[in-house]
Amino acid sequence: MALPLEGRSAIVTGAGRGLGRAEALELARLGAAVVVNDYGQPGRDGTGEASAGPAEEVAAEIRAAGGTALAHTGDVSDFEQARTLVESAADTFGRLDILVNNAGILRDRMVFSMSEEEWDSVLRVHLKGHFNTTRFAAAHWRERSKRAGEPVFGRIVNTSSEAFLAGSAGQPNYAAAKGGIVGLTTSTALALGKYGVTANAICPRARTRMTEDVFAGVEQPAGPGLDPLAPEHVAPLVGYLASPAAAHVSGQLLVVHGGTVAVVERPRIAAKFDSKQDTFTYDELEAVLGPYYAGRPAGETFAAAEVLGLKRG
Repeated sequence: MALPLEGRSAIVTGAGRGLGRAEALELARLGAAVVVNDYGQPGRDGTGEASAGPAEEVAAEIRAAGGTALAHTGDVSDFEQARTLVESAADTFGRLDILVNNAGILRDRMVFSMSEEEWDSVLRVHLKGHFNTTRFAAAHWRERSKRAGEPVFGRIVNTSSEAFLAGSAGQPNYAAAKGGIVGLTTSTALALGKYGVTANAICPRARTRMTEDVFAGVEQPAGPGLDPLAPEHVAPLVGYLASPAAAHVSGQLLVVHGGTVAVVERPRIAAKFDSKQDTFTYDELEAVLGPYYAGRPAGETFAAAEVLGLKRG
């Protein structure tokens, strides 16, 4: 019986550790040849011995299990290095089929004390990094589709966050970047649908090196069971969204963690007011919006903090 992704090729960014590693291993388990991207160079491990680097270690793990993988250590926030990443996958495997954008960093601080560098670096790695790889993958699929005269197989899985949905007070840069990724995803889904490409975003909750401070107070359960915050809970959804079975799923946002997948509904209009003349006046706005917001629950905003309470069962 053929594996769901047999004969497909994939890129996973930020795949040297944590979520990206689990996602790369899952795609390989499902039959894909994987380019494991993680920024950095080979160095030395904790004992001082030479180390191949996280990307090559994960690629070697895939090969040891009988799969096909190669490592790429480029910086996806750099436009030209992202081009090289996409081209290396297409050149090595004949084409690119799947792009999983996961690379990211944290520079947490309140908005009133955040530095320009802390803002710029997070937006650059997360949002620009997602755009850079998407731009070149999209061009690759469009060219293939035009040459073939029909849609091709293309899958994009982007990584947003509950920080965007809930409005994380101490992460204005991260929340903004993750919200931007959702906008990029829905735009990409509409732009590339005619070429056979889907684009979806996930909001994963996982205990990784990047989030160790975020979940420092959440204890791992005792016993043999899998930690609800283990990255392995997220990887199967990525594998499904990357597969032929998900051809009808595009432009979607899904929350995933601990054995739970939640589909996030699109925003809907809660209320509508029309001016009695060509345009609203201040007094008229006060007359219609004042009572409306006075009747809303205190402290309610566009943020959906209830998403943080999602759990299995």
